[in-house]
Amino acid sequence: MAHHLSGMAVVTVWYDGSCPLCSREIALIRRLDRRGSIRFVDVAQAGPAACPIGREALLARFHAMENGRLLSGAEAFAAMWRAVPALRPFGRLFARPFALIVLERLYRMFLRLRPGLQRLARKGEPRR
Repeated sequence: MAHHLSGMAVVTVWYDGSCPLCSREIALIRRLDRRGSIRFVDVAQAGPAACPIGREALLARFHAMENGRLLSGAEAFAAMWRAVPALRPFGRLFARPFALIVLERLYRMFLRLRPGLQRLARKGEPRR
C-alpha cells in the first residue's frame, strides 16, 4: 500500500468525473487536501487497471480505499474526510456505528435524487 511521506496511509477515492456534483465536491476536497493524502481516480477517464471493481459499480456508489479496505457509500465518505485535517472530526464522528447508519441512509436518499440534481447542475454549467 502507498503511504504519504509522513507515514500516514493514503486514501484512494474513485469518483465520477462526468458528474458535475461529484466534480465540484472533489475539487473542494482537493483544495482542502493540502498534504496530498488522497489519491483521486476519475472513473470516467481511468482504465480498468485503475479500478478495483467494475466501472458500473464504481459509478453507482462512492468508493474509497483506506488501509487496504475497499469502502463504499457513507464509509467511503468518512474515510475521505479522515484524510483531510479540516474534515477529520466529521470522519471520526461517522466512524461510529450509529452515526454511520444515519449517514448511509442520507447517502441512499441522495442517490435517488442524484439524477435530477445532476440535470440542474449541468444547466448551471457554462456551455463549452
